[in-house]
Amino acid sequence: MLISLLSLLALTPVQAPVQATPATTPPTPLPSDVAEQDWRPIPDNELLVMTLTGNRTVVIRLAPRFAPEHVANVRTLAKAGWWDASSVYRVQENWVAQWGDATEQKPLAPGVVKSPAAEYEVAGFTVAQRLSKPDSHSTASGFSADGWPIATDGKAAWLTHCYGMVGVARGPAPDTGSGSELFTPIGQSARRLDRNYTVVGRIIEGMKYLSALPRSDAAMGVYATEAERSGIVSVRLASDIQAATRPKFEYRSTDNARFAAFIKLRENPAPPTIGSGGVELCEVPLATRRVPAK
Repeated sequence: MLISLLSLLALTPVQAPVQATPATTPPTPLPSDVAEQDWRPIPDNELLVMTLTGNRTVVIRLAPRFAPEHVANVRTLAKAGWWDASSVYRVQENWVAQWGDATEQKPLAPGVVKSPAAEYEVAGFTVAQRLSKPDSHSTASGFSADGWPIATDGKAAWLTHCYGMVGVARGPAPDTGSGSELFTPIGQSARRLDRNYTVVGRIIEGMKYLSALPRSDAAMGVYATEAERSGIVSVRLASDIQAATRPKFEYRSTDNARFAAFIKLRENPAPPTIGSGGVELCEVPLATRRVPAK
């Protein structure tokens, strides 16, 4: 009987004592961390959705408050489907990618103003956060409460041509460009374009598709052949897309202590990184996020 009991015990697996899972303490938020209340919605009619061939999507946040006439043209062109079957026809290394009608001969959509008033400057240097130091392009710079980079020389103010900003291509002055041909800096910031070209928006999703396109060795980066261009399937305002598939986005507001702390951290990063006590405007990321579909 004892032998049988010992044999049974030998065959019975011994269970290890259950270890209590230690409670995990969430990390303490940093003063520069974004809070949920900092996120604010971008209106549907300020989102321009550009679909490239290969199921690649680029989303542009428009800036109607700063360039109302040019943005009105952009909206009219999108509603008319004017960019459908056009292309990205210029990609210049460390400079810009440009899209629209490569022939520059296509008639504009009805209602588009061919050469609107110059909108190279904005109404006043009104910023929620100001950077500590001036830069080589301005005497002061900072960010509007709704997340746009603005610079000034003490007399005028303007939106800046940072990476991913969207500008209006144009011919020689006094031509201001209609908004049918658009470009975005894909390398260094293009600040020397400030106050010379109208800024109508900023790419908030899909910038990787434009910045990774093959560079052209032809003059000005314009592709030499049609086969080199990247096709545009369509460009639509989000407000004109069916509600079920319409993308929704939010931007990080800057009018709070958390964004101020974020700027200070960029100006004076924690060791062992060495800072200079300042930062260039285009070096401060402006966050946006896609809102999950419900």
